[in-house]
Amino acid sequence: MKMQDAEDQPHTACCIFHIPKLNQMKKIPLILILVVSSFISSGQVNTFQGDESMLYAQTKQINQFFHRFNGEEDVTGKRLYNTDGEYHSVKLRNKYLNILFDLSSPLITKDARDVFILDVNGKKDPEFLDFHANNWFAEVSSDFTYNRQPIHMILYFKLEQERLGYKWVLSNVHCTAFEKYFNNVGDSVSGENFLHPMSHELDFMTLRKMFTNPANIGYYLEKDYYPDHLAIFLKEYKDGNLKFVSSNNVKFHFFQIPNWYFEVSYFNRYQNNSGWLISNLVRVNDQEKKEFIRNYTHEK
Repeated sequence: MKMQDAEDQPHTACCIFHIPKLNQMKKIPLILILVVSSFISSGQVNTFQGDESMLYAQTKQINQFFHRFNGEEDVTGKRLYNTDGEYHSVKLRNKYLNILFDLSSPLITKDARDVFILDVNGKKDPEFLDFHANNWFAEVSSDFTYNRQPIHMILYFKLEQERLGYKWVLSNVHCTAFEKYFNNVGDSVSGENFLHPMSHELDFMTLRKMFTNPANIGYYLEKDYYPDHLAIFLKEYKDGNLKFVSSNNVKFHFFQIPNWYFEVSYFNRYQNNSGWLISNLVRVNDQEKKEFIRNYTHEK
């Protein structure tokens, strides 16, 4: 049940009820006393008390998203372990998986959602998320200044094991301001901008041609070269040209489920379908998944 905003509250909800003296009580009609008592007990005097079921339905933390996805939390929010009867149960997971989607997202069809749940919660080979495993990334939208000018940048992080624990490490960045350094990258046909296959017989004396025009350097790279914004980020930051201002928004990208990619975003709204929810869902094969992951890590 959606709670009303303050300006939508009934005016009577803000009234202060005058308590009459005992000798005046008999003058008040019994029906009025019953109406007022019912009004107060129904919660209309304070509609900000909220619906407890809404608090249970909201997925408030990303750790809780993992627990609910895997069936490791009961309906009251109590953590479940492998000694509990409902732990990883198909019935419990079906309940949670159906509420872990952003139901207002135009990117997710009901058919795709249903197929995904069948794949994930199959009785024979169920799939689970692993917090400490690879193939999930955090995306942090951030503001910087670059040469004293404001710019927007996306930072990607992944978990990495460190001794007996884990830590988040920067795996890649994306910045539109860096794209100018990668003109013609991946272009295989460039007219005269190439090195002849017999250049080695001339001790690569034709290298002068390669370095004549900086704008054409991308033509001379291998076709599978992938632009590395992270290297430029490190160089510019160390040189003092890049300064952090603030982080604005966080989302997560998951590749742990075979044949699927999904994105998890936070929705701050006053209804059951809120908190950390799946906001995008795409069926992908192994090659497509590999290409996706290249966006979030500088590794090939």
